[in-house]
Amino acid sequence: MENKIEQYLIDFMLSYREVEKNLWFIDDAEHDLEGIAVLYAEPLVVVRALVMEAPVEKRLEFFTKLLELNASDIVHGAYALEGEQVVLIDTLEYDAMDYLEFRATLDAFSLALSQHYPILSSYRPQ
Repeated sequence: MENKIEQYLIDFMLSYREVEKNLWFIDDAEHDLEGIAVLYAEPLVVVRALVMEAPVEKRLEFFTKLLELNASDIVHGAYALEGEQVVLIDTLEYDAMDYLEFRATLDAFSLALSQHYPILSSYRPQ
């Protein structure tokens, strides 16, 4: 049986590569989806993007902004912290996931990364 994730990536006409079995890397500037990892770890599909390193200064202000964006501006997924790295992450249930749900997650990532990165990167030291 063919993996439906790869079929969805093809149907969405994204530039991607399979890094290893059940792990795909999307690098598609045309769709504002660069550096997106899609992992199938039964029973879940994890979609993850590295956003940036958390800033050292203005941390409270920065994390407050992340939480505000999670609450008001992210439809699928959420910002999270892995060590010192800020990531955007979403999980889907493989068996219940259809093309529209998968695409909605990627569309939400595209929108968040293109609209939020300028806001978040302003917290980096100049």
